[in-house]
Amino acid sequence: MSIDFESLKDKAVVAAQTGVTRAKELTETGVAKARELADTGVAKAKEMAEIGKLKVNNSSEQETIRKAYSDLGKLYYAERASAPEPAYADICQRITDALARISYNNERIADIKAAGHLTDDEVSAVEPEADEPCCGESQDEDKTEE
Repeated sequence: MSIDFESLKDKAVVAAQTGVTRAKELTETGVAKARELADTGVAKAKEMAEIGKLKVNNSSEQETIRKAYSDLGKLYYAERASAPEPAYADICQRITDALARISYNNERIADIKAAGHLTDDEVSAVEPEADEPCCGESQDEDKTEE
């Protein structure tokens, strides 16, 4: 049996060219797929950034609403606390009671400062304890209005 080297050489060249062509196709496909994935990633990152900005904007708007509610309540209390509508009577009374307790506490602070010859600087360094409820109320009272 004789070996036809020319035929083998031709087959090897064809196989090599086919391999190179296939490698180029795979490379081009891989590059295209990588670009597609990168573009998708960039698009997702932009979407996530926009969502983040919108959430920050929502928080800002919620703070605007909270402040407006507070201002509205202060205005109502200033104008109507002495004769509130029945639906608002309990809330107005809680505010009135809290203001009375604050006034009492401030009088006690003044008395203690005078008796102990304390300065405002010495007193301002005193921090209220976080685990005690404010203004003589229980910690659960404020949660009923939310």
